[in-house]
Amino acid sequence: MSMEQLLREAVEQDASDIYIVAGLGATLRRHGQISQGGSPRLLPGDTRKLVEEVYHLAGDRDMESLLRTGDDDFSFSIPGLSRFRVSAFRQRGSLSAVIRVIRFQLPDYRQLNIPDAVMELGDNRQGMVLAVGPAGSGKSTTLACLVDRINKTQKRHIITLEDPLEFLHSHNQSVVTQREIGVDTQSYVKGLRAALRQSPDIILLGEMRDYETIEVAMTAAETGHLIFSTLHTIGAANTIERIIDVFPANQQRQIAVQLAMVLKAVVSQQLVPGVDGGVVPAFELMPMTPAIRTMIRDGKTHQIDGVLQASSQKNCFSMDASLLQLYRQNRITRETALTYSPNPELLSKKM
Repeated sequence: MSMEQLLREAVEQDASDIYIVAGLGATLRRHGQISQGGSPRLLPGDTRKLVEEVYHLAGDRDMESLLRTGDDDFSFSIPGLSRFRVSAFRQRGSLSAVIRVIRFQLPDYRQLNIPDAVMELGDNRQGMVLAVGPAGSGKSTTLACLVDRINKTQKRHIITLEDPLEFLHSHNQSVVTQREIGVDTQSYVKGLRAALRQSPDIILLGEMRDYETIEVAMTAAETGHLIFSTLHTIGAANTIERIIDVFPANQQRQIAVQLAMVLKAVVSQQLVPGVDGGVVPAFELMPMTPAIRTMIRDGKTHQIDGVLQASSQKNCFSMDASLLQLYRQNRITRETALTYSPNPELLSKKM
């Protein structure tokens, strides 16, 4: 089977990922589950041929970076089919790839079960909104839905900095400028500093990877821009601690005060197995209330989880509250809710 046929099959089967690894047949991930199907076992020569085909489909992209460093990330589109994000790499001496399928059209956020309270975060005029969670939890999709909503309803200039570009946004009410790291700009920091001179209203940073990027992003949020970004953390309190801990000890007090000022909300999410065999998202939403600002400023982030657990507001809820709601709607099992809960004993009592 050619690479293009494999990509077409993945789209038709509603797969999210394709795995090209020697020793296995071409493998798909559908609804969160790995499915090896019945394709023949791939040898190192087969995987190299398929990886070369991917580079050909990506406009004859140069393989030099992959062959020299053992890693390469990029994205490409096949007209009429879909967009694909590729992570090509070397393992056990053979070339391999994991390919994420990205639909051209973003589905309605309601179909993705993203709460209205999360989408309303796009109404902020400045500050920082963070989407956090483990890899593959849908953070990029949530932010893309936010950008899409703003693009359709507000007249603003949106700049996205991504590695690589995932969802492509057409200009609507807003002007949308999309830049890919390594192609359109050298790094997140360089791209972000340049963006501040390009009259933006909103900047989407694909990921805040290091202290320098976080520092520039916080300064941008302070100076009147709305910043969206992601972190690979779990839970709002952990996110606050992670950001502060990135900085040297002598700066951490100042950063806590600055973060308490600029942060608007933290959206934590994870994908959990549904009763129908697919996956459903569970969310935690921490808006910046006066009480939470004080906790961050005073270094009492450990108290944030208690505030979220006790909240009954539609714009402030814990991961347990989301899991409990999904369980009561018969969309996930009791066992799934407890497995993915950060506080299973407490959640069990509520059930």
